[in-house]
This record gives sequence, C-alpha cells and structure tokens, in this order.
Amino acid sequence: MNGLSKLLQYKFTYLVIGMIIGIIFISLFSGGANDHSSMPSDASVEEQSSATTIWTCSMHPQIRQPEPGDCPLCGMDLIPANSSDDDDSGPRTLSMSEAAKGLADIQTVPAQRRFVEHQLGMVGKVEYDETRLKYITAWFPGRLDRLFVDYTGTAVQTGDHLAEIYSPSIITDQESLIQAKKAVSSLSESSVPNVLSNRTETLERARERLRLLGLTNQQIQEIENQEAPSEHITFYSPINGIVIHKNALKGDYVQTGTRIYTIADLSVVWVKMDAYESDLQWIHYGQEVEFTTISYPGEVFKGRVSFIDPFLNEQTRTVKVRVNVDNSNGKLKPEMFVRASVNSKVNADGHVYDTQLAGKWISPMHPEIIKDQPGTCDVCGMPLVKAEELGYVDSPAEEGNPPLVIPASAPLITGKRAVVYVKVPDREKPTFEGREIILGPRLKDHYIVHSGLEEGEEVVVKGNFKIDSALQIQAKPSMMSPDGGATMAGHAHGGDTPSMPEKAKPSMAVPNEAAAALSKAYQAVYEALVIDDLKAAQAKSNEWVNAAKQYNLKEVEMLGHGVMHATDLAEARQAFQKMADLMIQTVEQKGAANETAYVIHCPMAFNNQGADWLQWQQETRNPYFGQSMLKCGEIKRAIPPRQPDRQPSQNDVDHSAHQH
Repeated sequence: MNGLSKLLQYKFTYLVIGMIIGIIFISLFSGGANDHSSMPSDASVEEQSSATTIWTCSMHPQIRQPEPGDCPLCGMDLIPANSSDDDDSGPRTLSMSEAAKGLADIQTVPAQRRFVEHQLGMVGKVEYDETRLKYITAWFPGRLDRLFVDYTGTAVQTGDHLAEIYSPSIITDQESLIQAKKAVSSLSESSVPNVLSNRTETLERARERLRLLGLTNQQIQEIENQEAPSEHITFYSPINGIVIHKNALKGDYVQTGTRIYTIADLSVVWVKMDAYESDLQWIHYGQEVEFTTISYPGEVFKGRVSFIDPFLNEQTRTVKVRVNVDNSNGKLKPEMFVRASVNSKVNADGHVYDTQLAGKWISPMHPEIIKDQPGTCDVCGMPLVKAEELGYVDSPAEEGNPPLVIPASAPLITGKRAVVYVKVPDREKPTFEGREIILGPRLKDHYIVHSGLEEGEEVVVKGNFKIDSALQIQAKPSMMSPDGGATMAGHAHGGDTPSMPEKAKPSMAVPNEAAAALSKAYQAVYEALVIDDLKAAQAKSNEWVNAAKQYNLKEVEMLGHGVMHATDLAEARQAFQKMADLMIQTVEQKGAANETAYVIHCPMAFNNQGADWLQWQQETRNPYFGQSMLKCGEIKRAIPPRQPDRQPSQNDVDHSAHQH
C-alpha cells in the first residue's frame, strides 16, 4: 500500500511539473502573438492589398492572375483589373498607378506636324514606246527578190537598206519620169514659154508620184539620170532601231500595204506598272519613279509618270501607270520585270508636294520637259501647263504647312470609326481618355489626322488595346462599344457556345462540282483577312468570282464582289461573313473534302453580335479581327471528312432486309 502511494505521488508531481512547463510555453507564445508592435495594422494590410495588381482578360473576366501575361483561354494580353478604380475618371477615361502602367507597357508619343513620305510599291514590265515603232510596208505590189535584213533582232540605222522589190508597176512610173525629164531638157531653149511650163509640171508630177510610193529624193534623182528604168527598188530604214518582227520571206509576192518589217527605237522605252485603285491618290502625272530589275542588281533606273490609264481593270482592280524611261545605253529590254517605288509627300490639305515640280511648267505629253517659265514642249510643240493643274501644290511656300501625323499603331480602327487614347495632363495618376478622330490617308507608318487631335497631345502607341479592353470590362464607351454597355461575360467554356444573332443565311445551293473551287477561293480570302491584307483579299476574291461564273452561280458571284469592292478591311470582313456562312452551309450538307473542317464562333465580331467562320485548322485564327485578336473564338462543331462513295456490300443488303 505504501509503494502504491509513493507511485501515485510521483506521477502527480510529474503531472504538475508538466503543466507548469506547458503554461510557461503557452504564455510565451501568447505574449508574442499579442505583441501588436510586431504585427501590421489593418490599414497597412489594406494598403499592401491595394498595391497588388490583379490581371484579367477582357474576353474572360473569370481569369485573375497576380502577374501580367497571356490569357490561357484565348491568348490575349491580360490587363490590370484594378487599375481604373478612380471615382474622378470620366466615362471615356481610365486611370491607373505608375506601377500598373509600367507592367502594362503603355507607351505614348506626341502628335506632330511634319512631312512624312509615303512610299508606294508597284510591279510592272518594260515595253516598247508605241510612238517609236515603225512599220516597213510595201507601197506598191511586187516580188521580194532580196532581204538585206533576214533575221529578227538586227540593229539598223536610218538610211540602211532593208529589201529589194521587183514591181512592173513601178517600172512604168520610172519610165514616165525619164521621158518627162527628157522632154523638159529638149525644150530648155524653146521660145514658147507655155509649152516649157507644161512639160515642167509634168516632170514634177512624175517626181511626186514616185515620192508618194516611198522612193527617196536620192532614188528619184538617180532614176532621172538613167536612160532606162531600174528593175528593182530598194527599201531603206526610216529610223534607228531594232527589227523586232520580220513578216516576209525572200521570193514573197506582196500587195500594197503588206507589212515586211517592224522596227522599234529602244532609245526610250515605256515601263507599265499596276497600281491598285486605293493607291491612285498617291500617283500624279510627272512624278519621278525609281525602279530596279533583277538583271542589274543594285542599279536604280529613273523615269517620270507620263500616263495614267483612265480605265480600271475589272478583274484585277488595278490601273496601268506608264513611265517614260531613257534607255540610250540599251540595258532595258522589252518584257523585263521591274519593281518600282513612288515617294509621295503631302501637305496638310492632302495635296502632293514635290520640290522639283512646285512652281514649274510641264509638258502635258512629255513629262521630262520641265521649265521655269511658260513655253512650248521641245518634243511635240504643245504649250506647257502649270504643275498646279496636275495636282501639285500652289507654291513652295506651302512646304511650311505640314500635316498633323500620328504613328499607325495609335488609332484603333473599326468600320468608319477611329479611336485613339490620349494621355490626360496634370493628373496624379496616369490617366488616358478615349477620343474619336477623323483620319486622313495612311503614309507608310503614320496616319494624317484631319480633326480630333491637337499638336503636342500624347497618344498611346502601345498598350492601347489593353486600355480599350479595360473600358469594355467596366461597360464604358470603347472602340467596340461606342455607347458603352453591360460588361462582357466572355466566352462560354465547357457549356453551350453563345449562338449567333438571327440573320439571313445564304439560300443559294452550290453544286458538287463547284464546291471544291469555291472552297479553295474561300480559304485564300480567309488567309488574307487573318493577316490584315486587304489587297490580297480583294485579289483572291476574284478567284471566287471566276469559280461562280464558271457554274453560272449569280448570287454566289455577288458575294465575291462584296469583298472585291470593299474600301477597307471592315467592309471586306462584313462581306466575307456571307461567304463564310455559305461555305459552312455547303460543307455541312456535303461533308468536308479531305480533312476535318471546324466551325468557329467569335462573340465579339461586329459589335458583339458574333459571327461564325469555317477553317481547317484546330487552332483558332480569327478573320474578323486578324492580328489584333487572332486567337479570339471557340470551336462550335467539327465537320468530319465525307466517306468515299462505295457500292453496297452483301452484308449491307442482308442487314437492310433483316431490318425490314
């Protein structure tokens, strides 16, 4: 009993000691936890939280990340989610901290008044100067007994003999000349003046007849001094040049007007180039053009615009521009391909300014003739005209009136609207205001601004789409929503895809034999819109038009004309939507040809109305936004390749019978 009591006493003692030690530890940790001086205050926690920027996607607001980057769903740049919580900001403004601005990589430049040259590129080829072509024809019937120039490409000089012809009719005319000459000589001492005068007139008429038949004065003089007519008459070259065509052979009998040779003077050649209709504003008569050929790398040839075709090629949507080029060294050969460029500089009114032509007088037929004073053309004798009549500026003084320009990356363009984001001065936080402006033409990497901006105002050139996306999330007016509206809910993932608004679907049917050609043309237009290439889309739509014409599909053909005649990318994309709807309808009915086709939907297309398109890659490539939102869109459905046609097997027949 005593042993048990001692054991219980020992256990109680150890328990008390353990409790005391535990109390000491608890008090120590409790004291540390209650030491308010070592913990941040509620205010500092809120301050630290507010300083942390959360990044989201304008298309998918459910995406929230602590660092900038790309949206994991659509690939768009993330934007600061809490960068615009400024109660003082207006309906079109966005404020953010300096740190958020730096993370968003927003850059601005001031709008400037300065001249910017626009370089227009064209392609073409060298051709003969039509005004320097000569045809050597038979002026009387006969037989070609000798050809001195017997192959194409021979260089000839003025007065070189070309061919000999035998003609009975010319022998008679020679005889008349010889007899008239003898008659005048026999009456030289006659005392009857009327008789001598008549004989002299007869001699002149005989000379003129031979002159009209193409004989030179020297040939006529030689015939007069002969006792008998010559059996052969020689043809001579009227110009220096190259024989480009030989149309007859030795021994041929020719009639009056039969062409024997064609001679081209290549000391001056024409270069004909193709200019798109949208580029005609940059081309004027008399402009200097520089071009190169692959035959002479590094060598630059120059000429002046001498003619602009008054008609547009309906198929290619281009206009021929002709340049006169000096070719005295003979380097340029007809049919050579060239790459040309025209540099245009415009003033604030949009008039082309050229320091070489301002205040000058130019020949309306030969632009290489330029003078300081009025006068006549040294080549054709026509009166010179003022440069102003050809579309140039009035005087060199207008050089002091440069246009207001901004970088091409500054405006966000949709349809007929252009929006820029302007930095608001004198604000504690970086603040940017959305503003609609009226743009003029694009000059290389800049746009001319007609109204809406002032010189010196800073416009956003990088990060403007991020600002616009942030405004969209807040339902403020933006590029896509000029009047503002509800915040965007983004794409639906893992559920029903947003349906396209009700609209008219193309009702025309495409026959099987036309589907392949239209599909090929559709893909070419689609690829051009993906890379924002309006000219390529217009050119490729011609393939759609030709395919539709081949199968007499009038309504289908009109869809291609919609893209072909579009004045900007926005119009082209609206027209392309109808092509896409028709292709979706066709492929769904007939099946994809060789590989799976995908119907993709973008809910933001056409001011958030949404639109579909057809593509053959699984990776989204948006034709309605192009490079600005290339990955915007989701696959609605896949259309598998159609099965090859086959005859029913016996198993198919048995199975069918069993079912019945």
